[in-house]
Amino acid sequence: MQFPTLETDRLLLTEITEQDADRFFALLQREDVTYYYGMDRLLEKEEALEMIRAFRVVFEFMRGMRWGIRLRGQEELIGTIGFNQLQLRSKKTEVGYELHPDYWRKGLMEEALSAVLAYAFDELKLYRVGATTYPANTGSNRLLTKMGFTEEGRLRGYLYQRGESHDALIFSLLAPEWQMQQRDNR
Repeated sequence: MQFPTLETDRLLLTEITEQDADRFFALLQREDVTYYYGMDRLLEKEEALEMIRAFRVVFEFMRGMRWGIRLRGQEELIGTIGFNQLQLRSKKTEVGYELHPDYWRKGLMEEALSAVLAYAFDELKLYRVGATTYPANTGSNRLLTKMGFTEEGRLRGYLYQRGESHDALIFSLLAPEWQMQQRDNR
């Protein structure tokens, strides 16, 4: 299966390749980007390459997908978004994302998330898309709520980062909710 490219008004979502390693490393070595990421920041470029290679393997087995977020007409990677724990038979996945701080608060992640949700529900025919966040990550929590996700609850001690365990919030969006939103937006 060929990796799908998604397009929005301002963005191009493409497969992340080893050519993106420098920019991907520069993104994930930033403490402000990874603070609520669920893993510690990267320290070596080789870690970025390993993650990119893992994205490819996970996609080949259809266990996940990770798109590079790029502004239309530019090659530079400004973030990533994708599915973790993709389970086609169970019709569910979890979405995760990050964006370079230069592009925060411009509506770009909402645009990217909308495109991958459309892909999840319309193309992959999934029933549930979940998301796990830190309770203090108000930006991400607001985005998910705005996109129609429901906060389901708190998972105590669920994330381990920076040498300690942290609680997490779990959100979900179901296919009928997505379809109703799409009808309402027409």
